[in-house]
Amino acid sequence: MNAGVFRSGLSGKTALVTGGGTGIGLGIVKSLTEAGCHVAISGRREETLREASESISSDFPILFCAADVADREDAQQLVAWANNSLGQVDILVCSAGVNIKTRTMAEMTPEQWDHVIGVNVTGVYNCMYAVLPQMRERKDGLIINIASIAGLRASPLGGVAYNASKFAMGALGTSVGNELRDSGVRVTTVYPGEVNTPLLDFRPVKVSDDHKSAILQPEDVGDLVLAIASLPARAHVPDVVIKPTIQEFH
Repeated sequence: MNAGVFRSGLSGKTALVTGGGTGIGLGIVKSLTEAGCHVAISGRREETLREASESISSDFPILFCAADVADREDAQQLVAWANNSLGQVDILVCSAGVNIKTRTMAEMTPEQWDHVIGVNVTGVYNCMYAVLPQMRERKDGLIINIASIAGLRASPLGGVAYNASKFAMGALGTSVGNELRDSGVRVTTVYPGEVNTPLLDFRPVKVSDDHKSAILQPEDVGDLVLAIASLPARAHVPDVVIKPTIQEFH
């Protein structure tokens, strides 16, 4: 996609992308920066964030801050840092996510359940809770939560905890989006199908290189997020599915 098409509308806008150091998050960061956004990223590993920041050529440096979004205090401090560094947060993209290899109820431990729910659901809530006061005050803002088709169609591939977490993300986004409809703040849930990201390394069965090349790439989701962010404030996309052509959807 030609990011220049969207540059006039997004130039100077600010964005905070959680999980921005790898995978879908990094793909989103690249698309937003190409369109002229000032972007800050977060994740749990500072070295990964630094490498991601240095890998992108941009008019503005990609700022980074290590944080665990599942920790409410960390999320609050992250948004405070982003406000101080960017001036304000116009766009929040919640892309931090995890999964586990033991995906059945019989194999999974309660601690693994807590971990997946903590990052994938509570982490999104924590970041939304921290960023919404400023958006409500300005009567403007966009929150984009990266869920998964597993949040629409529960399957063994995603696993019990992951499926449940992604369904919860969708319910959270819809509920808050409806609550905020008269405030000028929009919430979008994106449901990607299979994407070639490091999460594939946690599949119970190894994914082949041929399959990785045939499914969505992070920049595909990045371009979709860019298109949503480029819409006028009067236009709200509550949710959207993007999937590989080869993947069934029923």
